[in-house]
Parts: sequence; C-alpha cells; structure tokens
Amino acid sequence: MRVRFVLAAAALLTAAVAPLAHAGGADGHHTADRPTGSHLRDSHFTDGHFTDGLFVDAYGTVADDSTVTLSGTYRCLDDSAGPVFVSSTLVQGDRSTGIGGTRAVCDGHLHTWTNSSVVKDPAYRPGAARVEATLMQLSGTGLPLPRFLATEKADVELR
Repeated sequence: MRVRFVLAAAALLTAAVAPLAHAGGADGHHTADRPTGSHLRDSHFTDGHFTDGLFVDAYGTVADDSTVTLSGTYRCLDDSAGPVFVSSTLVQGDRSTGIGGTRAVCDGHLHTWTNSSVVKDPAYRPGAARVEATLMQLSGTGLPLPRFLATEKADVELR
C-alpha cells in the first residue's frame, strides 16, 4: 500500500512539474539564486500577475550569546489551504543549521520576516555565509504535507 502511494504521488508530481518547468521553478514560481538579497522587492510578477515571492536580506547578525538572526521580505497570496511559514537555513563552511521559522500572513502584501536561533558548539562567526530560505504551506487532511511556494538562496554577510 505504501509503495503504491509513493508511486502515485511521484506520478502526480511529475505531471504537475513538467508543464511548469518553463516558468523558472518546479512549482511555477521563480527560484532565486543571487549573490545578495533582492532588488526586486516591489515587483515580483509572472505574466503580469503577482506571485508568491521570498527574498533574503544581504546581512545577518551573530550576537555575543551566539544568537543568529536572518531576515528578508516575502509576499504570499493565499493561506486558505493551510498555514504558510518562512523557514531559513544558514550555511557557513561545512556547517548547516535551520534558523527559526516565521508564520506568514498571506494577503498579497509585502511583509518582513525575521528568524533567530541560538547556535553554539561551534558557533557561527561574522563573515561570508549562505542562506537558503523557503516559503512553505502545510496543507491536507490528516498528516499535513508541505507545498513549496517560493525559495531563495543568497550569499549574506554575517555581522
């Protein structure tokens, strides 16, 4: 039974992704991969329509107590199918750690997000790092399944 479910899910995913591949992302939204945060914060369009979007600020902070704070902006249109979150992962050297999660407000307007987490042993250091952020919706009955609305990978400077 489990194998049939996985195969059916894979077939549905493949069928859904193929027509959208030309749009710049598997889910029809653009996946950004910029050296620093976005300068397009006010104009995230696809074919003249607003889309869900996510941007990472060019700078993050590492406090004396090892608290890492990352931030950026996002826009999402509809959370009626389930809650939407902004998650972030910080990569520096060979270290990768999830840094918090923020509940998103999906009203079509631009909002800021800030995620923080205390990370010790070893702590992150000021300097170059990479942030991988995701705008994700949990939906479905029973066990909620993630639906990825937008992603961004950005080089950042930790201060």
